[in-house]
Amino acid sequence: MHVLGLLFFHFIGGWFVMYFLPSIIALVRGKRDTLAIFLLNLFLGWSVIGWIIALVWAAKNDLPAVVR
Repeated sequence: MHVLGLLFFHFIGGWFVMYFLPSIIALVRGKRDTLAIFLLNLFLGWSVIGWIIALVWAAKNDLPAVVR
């Protein structure tokens, strides 16, 4: 019974990491729009399109800030 509980925990943990992978990537890369990526991932990540958009957004390089 203990092994079954451990496997269940790893399954849920793996699902959690995969679901929030775009947010994790944005956080690690120090993106300016990390909060927006997280919110997109949280609310629309259940759809494949929302998850892919969040992943691409997190993986893209930020444009340099324009100095005026």
